[in-house]
Amino acid sequence: MSKMNKIKFNYIHDGAVAQIILDDGKGNVLDHIMMDELQTVLNSFSDNKDLKLITFEGAGKHFSFGASVEEHQKDSAATMLRSFHKLFFSLKDLAIPTLAIVSGQCLGGGMELAIMCNFILADKTAKLCQPEIVLGVYPPPASIILSEKIGLARAEELIITGRNITAEEGKAIGLINEVYNDKAELEEGVKKFTELQILPKSASSLRFAVKACRVKFNHILGNFLPILEQQYVNELMNTNDANEGIASFIEKRKPVWQNN
Repeated sequence: MSKMNKIKFNYIHDGAVAQIILDDGKGNVLDHIMMDELQTVLNSFSDNKDLKLITFEGAGKHFSFGASVEEHQKDSAATMLRSFHKLFFSLKDLAIPTLAIVSGQCLGGGMELAIMCNFILADKTAKLCQPEIVLGVYPPPASIILSEKIGLARAEELIITGRNITAEEGKAIGLINEVYNDKAELEEGVKKFTELQILPKSASSLRFAVKACRVKFNHILGNFLPILEQQYVNELMNTNDANEGIASFIEKRKPVWQNN
């Protein structure tokens, strides 16, 4: 297994599976360093015809606390979003099946990475949340992806309220494929799923299947994510409350909203 600054990377199952582990030693925060490393690894997959599955997981107890709040500040938001969204476009274009393996907190940008995957397997410690609204902002990828995966009504509830959902609720609403009792059972479940459902199949045919399943999804993501990115940078980040929400989090105080 190779270790970069903030991710670990390995090929398993005789090279058919790429295992990516988010690992910053704490909450596996998706800052610009981790995003750049993820992009480098994804770029390396473009000419790997034998790859059948990409898995994402978090080192330690948690999947990810999300993107860096500090990098959401006005001066860095545009660069951060551009780098983050590039990961989603790369996954779309690769069309290699993807699996998120979720334990513990899976928040914000971490949840967006997980829900971009074709499959999510989790254990009962998993808590998923898009809490951006609490900071006075919103999650562009989740605003598109959740509607496509679980329907508009459920997506609106999660994004507008920013509430947590458990792994069991995630499965009940169709977001999570299977829930296991603990991390050991989850790891065994991932192994069985991979061996039974992925490895016996053709790598090239799996990619065609992913493209076919996501023909509408990819069209919507490709057309609307750039629009939301521009809205976020040019409109939202010019409001008082978006900047106040980010600042209050960094300063560890309650936000004072001006409603503009």
